[in-house]
Amino acid sequence: MRPMNMKKALLKTQLLLALMVAVASLTATAHAAAPGITGPTFNLTAQTAFLNQPDGSTVYSWGYGCNGAPSGFAPAAITGATCPTMQIPGPTLIVTEGQSVTVTLQNGLPTAAGNTSILFPGITVTATGGVPGLLTTEAAPGGTVTYTFTAPGPGTRSYYSGTQSDLQIEMGLYGALIVLPASVPANCTTGLAAANLTAEAHWGEHDFRLSQAAYDHPKTCYDREYLFQFAEMDANIHRQALAEVTAKGNCTAGAVGCSLEVPTEPYHPSYFVINGRSMPDDMDGNYAAEYPHQPYNGNPHIHPGEQMLLRIIGQGRWQHPFHEHANHVRILGRDGNLILSATDAAALAGPPFFTTTTTPGMAMDGIFYYTGRGLNWDMYAHNPTSTDPLAVLPCTPDANGYNTGAPTAVNFWEWCADHNKPLQVAPFGDVAAGGPITLPDPNILTNGAWYSGSPYLGPDATTRATGPTSSFQPSNTQANPSGERGFASMWHSHNEREITTNNVFPGGMMMMLLVDSREFVIDESK
Repeated sequence: MRPMNMKKALLKTQLLLALMVAVASLTATAHAAAPGITGPTFNLTAQTAFLNQPDGSTVYSWGYGCNGAPSGFAPAAITGATCPTMQIPGPTLIVTEGQSVTVTLQNGLPTAAGNTSILFPGITVTATGGVPGLLTTEAAPGGTVTYTFTAPGPGTRSYYSGTQSDLQIEMGLYGALIVLPASVPANCTTGLAAANLTAEAHWGEHDFRLSQAAYDHPKTCYDREYLFQFAEMDANIHRQALAEVTAKGNCTAGAVGCSLEVPTEPYHPSYFVINGRSMPDDMDGNYAAEYPHQPYNGNPHIHPGEQMLLRIIGQGRWQHPFHEHANHVRILGRDGNLILSATDAAALAGPPFFTTTTTPGMAMDGIFYYTGRGLNWDMYAHNPTSTDPLAVLPCTPDANGYNTGAPTAVNFWEWCADHNKPLQVAPFGDVAAGGPITLPDPNILTNGAWYSGSPYLGPDATTRATGPTSSFQPSNTQANPSGERGFASMWHSHNEREITTNNVFPGGMMMMLLVDSREFVIDESK
């Protein structure tokens, strides 16, 4: 490689590493959940605004928002929730199966944009007011339309504009509908589910779930949940829409020339968003003031052993092959339809997905978990020779090999087959030798400021394992926020272009999963 090319490559690497460190500094106070507004009556409006992007650009867009104060916000544990008059994605509508739901939409878009509407795919809807449209009843400019329906069975579904969808969905008129089960299976509050609740209570964590089960089925209990809506934006289409809206001004609805003629092909998206934001913005907090029209974030946190419900929707025109590192996602259902065995109605039959590839308009629910099983080393840094009581915690395997009998212990859900196993082949310090990994001798090679500080799980795990001097940099010497020492796994699209923002890497559809030790309190309200 030429010296100049080498210099450029090193500069790019340094910039990337600096960005990843900056991202890590955000994760302690920025978590996700499935925030939204509660019904069963919703008053929405469709309006315009500009979306902030991490490259410094603002993108003219259309989106749904609240027409007045909503009935309420969920989950209740998240404070400071807002519902602006325009947001992307639109407000997440949270209802319970069997409820009679009413959604009134007011068309606040520019007159030249014409009519607009909301489709609720797979749901029988009755519309009042408005004007007839091709796919559903629409709201004329300045007008309203009301949709009523009975909330179907539980699950995650999409909603989006049924009017000139190639343009209006592209501009941002889409959102999520979450239907909660009317009754929770009894086992969601007993057994291991109860043990996880005991662990949360012991460490002072709040419950940020919308429900205790995703469906009316005893095998769909969960401990945490997150909603991810994937979409893309062609900035050229948005610029042309703005130019035409500006040129036509306050034209008269229905008059000759009072309409938009924005071409939506050829299609070249340059922004790829999760919940309306690109990385690293998607790891800032929910309802962060710097994103007034993008209130929902994407930054999942989990403790080992917890069942994490992922609500995933494809909201754009492209498929998005999103990969969740560290485990597969076991699919529960699609578009609110639980996938059951053809021969045993009590058994789930959803496949495990390496990538949760979303077809446009399709929603899916799946379960993800992480335990550290099979690492072949003790991720909790247990050390039988230590005098630290946390370093000599026992691991008593249950029938499946996990330490589930001690919900208040730091190593609750530890994979006991790896208990006390060393990490390094030939370590410095006091920890035993013989592990599967050869790490660089710190006396020869320093890992520098980009090293996280510990290969172990927990704020003091390195010190517990090796004492005050170590072949690893001691934990608490790095700039990790608020004492967090988790395992970070990058979740990202497997379409390489989709992990860029306006063709600059890194960006786009990326986020970080943080697996945190039980000492670290996961607070989804920040």
